[in-house]
Amino acid sequence: MNLSIPPTMATTSLFVLSRYDALQQFRTVRQDSENLCKPLKIEDYVIQTNPQASPAKWHLAHVTWFYETFILTVFSQNYREFHPRFRYLFNSYYEQIGEFFPRPQRGWLSRPTVEEIYRYRAYVDEQMVQLIESANEKDWVNINARLVIGLHHEQQHQELLLTDIKYNLAVNPLRPAYREDLPTTPCRTAPKLNWLEYSGGLESIGYDGEDFAYDNESPRHQVYVPPFRLASRLVTNGEYLEFIAAGGYEHPALWLSDGWSTLQQGSWQTPLYWEKIDGQWWQMTLGGMRPLIVDEPVCHVSYYEADAFSTWKNKRLPTETEWEIAARDLPRRGNLRDSGFLQPIVAEENHELLQMYGDVWEWTQSPYIPYPGYRPQPGALGEYNGKFMCNQLVLRGGSCVTPANHIRPTYRNFFYPHERWQFKGFRLAEDL
Repeated sequence: MNLSIPPTMATTSLFVLSRYDALQQFRTVRQDSENLCKPLKIEDYVIQTNPQASPAKWHLAHVTWFYETFILTVFSQNYREFHPRFRYLFNSYYEQIGEFFPRPQRGWLSRPTVEEIYRYRAYVDEQMVQLIESANEKDWVNINARLVIGLHHEQQHQELLLTDIKYNLAVNPLRPAYREDLPTTPCRTAPKLNWLEYSGGLESIGYDGEDFAYDNESPRHQVYVPPFRLASRLVTNGEYLEFIAAGGYEHPALWLSDGWSTLQQGSWQTPLYWEKIDGQWWQMTLGGMRPLIVDEPVCHVSYYEADAFSTWKNKRLPTETEWEIAARDLPRRGNLRDSGFLQPIVAEENHELLQMYGDVWEWTQSPYIPYPGYRPQPGALGEYNGKFMCNQLVLRGGSCVTPANHIRPTYRNFFYPHERWQFKGFRLAEDL
């Protein structure tokens, strides 16, 4: 079987775990995925209400397929696939691996059952543990490289799992909660918005550390940055309500052409998940319907909406370079998944620059394109990031459903400008 898989992975550094650490991290990440699914009813695993929002059981199977396809079938002698058609069903987009089941139709599949997918996970987990413990030293470096990206890949899907569960539940008129025990967000007032000045100049951005990073975060390179100012916190729901009240969704002059067309086609009048009930604004959360809190960061907005708001305020969105310059010396702390809210919360005034990590992925105005000198890895794993470098925009900083150990200042997330179902918001910037 030729999978066209190169000996190294889509990473920027040879980050080698010990066997013990590899086992611990593998078991933790795999258990985290299953823990996230414990609140689900069996019917919740299957539905797909949007081509973007995959069924929960597909996520559980796909990340398992990743380990099976890129590690076990390559390095484990006499390995037998759990099911020969799973290669087709749970391949996401790797053209060099072979054909794959159409993404918009993942919710059509009642079989394999959820029970069978959990058996698939247990089978692959057992084989992976044996391989980690017994692989020879020559193979271990390459196994390790694939394993590390597999773990981060599964963490990405844990975030998507929560995002997709929210979307799938939100279309239900009952507006069921994923978890009714989620804590309410802190009751406080958003800090005053201040402007922090940066002198710019010739700056170096991109990954240069010794831990794991995706290949799209490198090479580290120099960029000239004009002086700029950055808002001290994210735009809030209250500020966005002012935009709506001022007719922000009614004035084409505020919108990019594609954005205005998208707005009209989708009949957008508010961010995703907002509803006005008996004169009061509510929003769907993973904890069910809750009153809109004006001091929380606005969330589930497209790039087009963020850009239109910025135009209305006579500001702009930051570039990804500006964002990285501002964030690089800050502690990687914030309202990430580990905080337990699974919802953006009101900023706490504890330093000058707030909410750079967590709460919402922050739109930047930067197109998702390769850094100077970037080359994707050869083979199937080169498809992980490189082939998406067209027509998408970069987001930074992680969200309230991002694992805390999965984020760093150089992390480049990317989405199409019309997409809203992910936890996305923004802060303002301006030229100095």
